[in-house]
Amino acid sequence: MSLVSYIDAAQQYFDDLVVKATDDELFAGGYLRGHFDLAVGYAQVEELNLEIDELNETVEKSLVKAYRNGELNEDDKALVVRIWEEVKALA
Repeated sequence: MSLVSYIDAAQQYFDDLVVKATDDELFAGGYLRGHFDLAVGYAQVEELNLEIDELNETVEKSLVKAYRNGELNEDDKALVVRIWEEVKALA
């Protein structure tokens, strides 16, 4: 799978959450989407030719930093982690 296809699939996954997710899942999905979109946007602005694994690593570093800053409670963090695993499985 190409990076562009992966990004498109992830964006579709996030869009689909709006229809089927609980309120808590919507929050976690939106939170994760922000980190994902930021990583994608940074790569585009910097004209980086990332592989899927590199993009995922960038997202994960951003999430770890946010977790360390106490941005999420444990329940929200668990949902973000679960949804992130589902997104990564799209690759």
